[in-house]
Amino acid sequence: TGRTHQIRVHLASIGHPVAGDRLYGAPGKTPGLPELGRYFLHAHRIRFRQPSTGAAVTIESPLPAELREWLGRLEGFQT
Repeated sequence: TGRTHQIRVHLASIGHPVAGDRLYGAPGKTPGLPELGRYFLHAHRIRFRQPSTGAAVTIESPLPAELREWLGRLEGFQT
């Protein structure tokens, strides 16, 4: 809907804040949790119809290396 921080607010309100979100996420740092330096939000795929032709368009984007590396550092991490 274009509302500011909508995804972040919603996820935090149901107890699943976005990793790296210092505004709506857990306060402070979690001991042992690697620093991320950004929100862990990524649009993997978007699909839509091209307005003038009606053709289906799909755009995919792989998970960025920095997010893959961060996930790798989480292996074995427990709170």
